[in-house]
Amino acid sequence: MMDAKLSEPHDVTFDFRELSAREKYKLMIGTVVPRPIALVTTVDLQGRVNAAPFSFFNCLSADPPILALGVENHPDMRFKDTGLNIRLTEVFTVNIVSHAIAEAMHVCSVPFPPERDELKAAGLTAMPGQTVASPWIKEAPAAFECRRHITLELGKSRQIIMGEILFAHYHSDVVDADRLHIDPARLDAIARLGGNTCSTIRDRFDMLTPTLEDFRAD
Repeated sequence: MMDAKLSEPHDVTFDFRELSAREKYKLMIGTVVPRPIALVTTVDLQGRVNAAPFSFFNCLSADPPILALGVENHPDMRFKDTGLNIRLTEVFTVNIVSHAIAEAMHVCSVPFPPERDELKAAGLTAMPGQTVASPWIKEAPAAFECRRHITLELGKSRQIIMGEILFAHYHSDVVDADRLHIDPARLDAIARLGGNTCSTIRDRFDMLTPTLEDFRAD
């Protein structure tokens, strides 16, 4: 019996100019992985707290310290609570999602009406912001209080909101305050993959950036 030979992989291509928004979305979220999850807390003009998770999120700059959120509108183009609150108050707080609060984060994705406090529904604790009106979440291993820096309007349906970090909160076992070193095991952050799949960061390995001298020596 002859051994079956594995076929060589071949290219599969997609012209994004010809795809629907949903098709582009599926390819992007399945490929650009893992994506960190921001559990964003805001307040409206009446002081009501809103919390919602976003996986279109990352840090873009350290000087100035800038985080970015991709916030989509409702299908009828109305702003979602997070986008509207940031527009009206100019502030928001990004709470990092650990494995311990993953299920609570998921509760915050339920489309509650504005008068319903997602944090209470999820069993999370809102703590007063140090520099902004929006609260930070006590159970989150880290949180960044942000002031809106700039908003990019992408067509009719989406905004890219950039925020400057003004203040940070950490659980004491997560950060070495002297070295400014974050313990990834203690942070225990989760990330979003494609579809409904998430991942942890518990499997890790180090790769030192080679110098030119190292490369020449090899």
